[in-house]
Amino acid sequence: MPELYIGLMSGTSADGIDAGLIDFSNNKVRLIEFFYQAFSPAFSTKIHTISQVDQLIYLKDLGNLDAEFGCMLAEASLALLDKANISASEIKAIGSHGQTVYHAPLPPHGFSLQIGDPNRIAEITGITTVADFRRRDIANGGQGAPLVPAFHQAVFADEREIRTVLNIGGIANITVLNHQSAPAFDTGPGNTLMDFWSKTHLDRAFDENGDWAASGLPDQALLAEFKADEYFQLPPPKSTGREYFSSIWLFDKLKAFPNIPPQNVQATLCQLTADSIAEAISQFAPDSAKILVCGGGAHNRQLLSSLQANLDCELVSTAEFGIHPDHVEACAFAWLAKQTMHQQPGNLCSSTGAKTPVILGGIYPGKSI
Repeated sequence: MPELYIGLMSGTSADGIDAGLIDFSNNKVRLIEFFYQAFSPAFSTKIHTISQVDQLIYLKDLGNLDAEFGCMLAEASLALLDKANISASEIKAIGSHGQTVYHAPLPPHGFSLQIGDPNRIAEITGITTVADFRRRDIANGGQGAPLVPAFHQAVFADEREIRTVLNIGGIANITVLNHQSAPAFDTGPGNTLMDFWSKTHLDRAFDENGDWAASGLPDQALLAEFKADEYFQLPPPKSTGREYFSSIWLFDKLKAFPNIPPQNVQATLCQLTADSIAEAISQFAPDSAKILVCGGGAHNRQLLSSLQANLDCELVSTAEFGIHPDHVEACAFAWLAKQTMHQQPGNLCSSTGAKTPVILGGIYPGKSI
């Protein structure tokens, strides 16, 4: 009998909603259907504006955006079910990550804030919804991120070899998989700075295939300035977000380099992402047999080419292991919802730094409960 869950994900790039319908029966992960709802430019702007460092906002605006996005997540879930021709009554639960608007997990009072009201999702869809996954881990001494490594361990690990899963979203993170543990952490910026620079100079949401970066040359002095940032020297566990690697961060670094052509800045940002990932893998996963790549950055040919040049092991798509690179995180939050519904922990202490494994998230009952 199918065990069906929906996973909803909107990442740090804030470009849209990934919605996946997954069957977890027989201890397997089978994606039945996938739906993507792109954000309008106006809505993306709202997210980016409210997420800026030290942005002054009205609570009314935050509350309205939380409610609006909750409705959007519910509508994406219903569109997914309509596409799959499956009734809401057949779904055990929805796992909703929401949209991170601020991530600051360090003591003494660390927190991570996501919007996308789960009450609205449960009420509109009638499906039990699990949300607010990160804060219980933080309450237990962790950083609330990365959370997807527990899913990586469950579906991609193989005792015959060491594998590293590389997710390149707005922020990049790695999960080192072997039979003993799954250390994981954010390596630094993934697409977020490249996306910002592309939007600023080309009025494009992202640099498709990395073509603009490929047209420029990395500036080695600027690259050294980027890589001197203290985040890259911090030991794991560690996590970061767009509130750290922000437009303010970038413009501050560029002050001493006023005459670098924009395409060379883009090439340098691309090289920064490639180098910071490669250096993290070389230091913490030198024996990896394969690097399994997922996330939007998996489509950036220039980035992958630069990354492969810095690594001895092979880069392969997670599609070769059963899950398309664009679908991994939606599947992961469906899996995290399943863990919560079964009263099982969803965090890995080796990844987040939490004291103990904990059951993540809050449960918002559907209408059938």
